[in-house]
Amino acid sequence: MEKKTVLVTGIGGNVGQGIIRNILETKFPITIVGCNIASFSAGNYLCDAFELVPYAYDTNYIPKINEIVKKYNVDLIIPSTDYEIYYLAKNKHLLSCEVACSSESAANTYLDKWLTWLHHQQNNIPFAASCLPSNFTNQFKEHITKPKKGRGSRGLHFNHTDPKSFTDDEYMLQELAVGNEITTAFYVTKKGTLHGLITMERTLENGATNFSKVITQYDEEITKSILEPMIANTEIRGSINVQSIVTEDNKIIPFEVNCRISGTNSIRTNFGFKDVKYTLQEYLYHQEPEKPAVINGIAVRVLLDVIYPNATSVESILTNKSENYIF
Repeated sequence: MEKKTVLVTGIGGNVGQGIIRNILETKFPITIVGCNIASFSAGNYLCDAFELVPYAYDTNYIPKINEIVKKYNVDLIIPSTDYEIYYLAKNKHLLSCEVACSSESAANTYLDKWLTWLHHQQNNIPFAASCLPSNFTNQFKEHITKPKKGRGSRGLHFNHTDPKSFTDDEYMLQELAVGNEITTAFYVTKKGTLHGLITMERTLENGATNFSKVITQYDEEITKSILEPMIANTEIRGSINVQSIVTEDNKIIPFEVNCRISGTNSIRTNFGFKDVKYTLQEYLYHQEPEKPAVINGIAVRVLLDVIYPNATSVESILTNKSENYIF
């Protein structure tokens, strides 16, 4: 297998770190270049090389990415954040390597939760009922106010007493469904076909998954009523994630879509859904992705430490070349 170089963005977060761990797990001959907006993070120890980059919406972001691509002869970029997905999709024509992402239109739709609601409503795809703050008339028994382009679980307000105090430009309201939260990751091939999916129940801590359990009883309904209509009406490609609530009467209500590889990628690969590997097979090696073989399982996340013995400054430990171990 030919030696390749992959640039993984956002290595300071659990998504980017999971992607790198999955790349390493494949044993493919890949050099990993990581980039992040901070020069040092927990992801540095996984990378063969590291580069500091500005925020994706900064005018210098694309030029800096191009500089990295040329410096390391990068073959593929795997973005790990929503903003980078959008800006890389928008500027694909300026990049000299492949980017594993959906179309600019799809990335824009799913970057903005309000646009997601409008798109799903227009195409009769289930999604949590939503409105702008100025249009709220107590039509929802319970509601959540959230940034249209929020990242993670930041900026959320549950049953706020004055939703109209939020601006329509930045915020929206969703009807707050009560039930069990599930997360569904699915992979769409370059040809636009559904390659497979995995659904897990989960609980969160500080906005990130800390417990998950594979479930299958909703997969058929999710496929027919949500995933297939999404694929038919949006040019989504690669790994996508849908977060939903299952109510007491088993109604499935999606409330967020991440148009990228999501944070449970490191968990689900161990349960037979290897979306990072599928990405490498399709976008890097131009092969048919292997078939998913999903198994039952439960995962819980623990806190570990990356130890750099004898290190005296972070400037000297930006890659895996520095002595380190996990404790």
